Amino acid sequence: MTDRLSIPSQCAAILLCAGLLLGGVTACGWAGHRAKPAWVEGNSAVYPAGQYLLGVGQAEMKSVASERAYAAVARIFKAEVSAQAKDWESYLVIEGKGQTNAERRLTLDHVTQVSTDKVLENVQVLDSWYDAGKGQHYVLAGMNRAQAETAMAERLRELDREIDEAVSEARRTQDKVAKVRNLRRAAKTLVLREAYNADLRVIRPSGQGSSPPYRVSELTAELEQFLASNLIVAVEVTGEQAEPVQRALIEGLIREGLRVTGRAPEGEASPGAEGAVPAAEVLVTGVTRVWLIDAGDPRFRYARWCSDFAVYDLAAQRIVGAISRGGKEGHLSDREATAKAVRVMQQEFSNEVAKAIAAHIYGESELPASAALPAGCPREDRAPKPGALHIRPL
Repeated sequence: MTDRLSIPSQCAAILLCAGLLLGGVTACGWAGHRAKPAWVEGNSAVYPAGQYLLGVGQAEMKSVASERAYAAVARIFKAEVSAQAKDWESYLVIEGKGQTNAERRLTLDHVTQVSTDKVLENVQVLDSWYDAGKGQHYVLAGMNRAQAETAMAERLRELDREIDEAVSEARRTQDKVAKVRNLRRAAKTLVLREAYNADLRVIRPSGQGSSPPYRVSELTAELEQFLASNLIVAVEVTGEQAEPVQRALIEGLIREGLRVTGRAPEGEASPGAEGAVPAAEVLVTGVTRVWLIDAGDPRFRYARWCSDFAVYDLAAQRIVGAISRGGKEGHLSDREATAKAVRVMQQEFSNEVAKAIAAHIYGESELPASAALPAGCPREDRAPKPGALHIRPL
């Protein structure tokens, strides 16, 4: 017996390796290992930088190395989008009356994620190599620049059509809320379009993008001007602690970029509003209540609060949605528990309720229908049902 391969066996091994080499597999050899490819060090004649956008990942597990290779490609795009977004963010800030009111906008993270996900559809694993000596897998991921450019250019054309349609509808319609929604949609789509355009600049070796049909600053200024002079939201709150709740809601809506006025029952401007009440297109009206409850707790006193609000389209004389909120707060005394409940109400209306109403006006989301929404207050303290409330002229 002998450990050496027989002559026929040696010949078979040689033929096997020759066949693998002819098939493009370079991992065969008497040492049993493939030589380190050039792309591991950052250079590759097979995948030149002028034709491919590349990323390399390294890890003990091949799956992890693949993920890191994809992430390396994604970072190239995220860096470009982040650099461009500074200008978009500055365009989407409304300056008014001595304070800065941040308009509802796509966050940088969202814009980056959406555009990068689209770009990564064109990325694939191009090659891999295992370093047996170090126990490390190397993966090369990348995209063909020409193919990715074609796909990105088509996406930009689709977004341009959406922007043109929204702007045209905004400038044609006589419905003020519809105008705001379309201008808002056009501006948001344009921000996303510019994120894709930043990606296109990365894909193209020339670094050139595609000119947009409008500028973000132009559409934002047009929306701001229209909101300031044409669309007004009136707020009317009745019931217990109505004044602080109304004030909080008005402040929240103003932060969302809306022009708002309060309205007292007799038709005069409420505290905090300036001058007489002008005509409004949207009316937010509701009732609030705060009362002490016995929760059976010997140490703490509790106060419960509730609210029922309706949002009206005054031009159409119809209810478009409803908001109900409620909660319970505890403290050491009745007075402190009541004060805490009022503070929570103010915070809720200044933030969450104001955002929900603004999102409805901007067309980002719809408010629940009043018939489908449980009342926040006990039956005897509910806001009037749709159709039961008389909307007197503003």
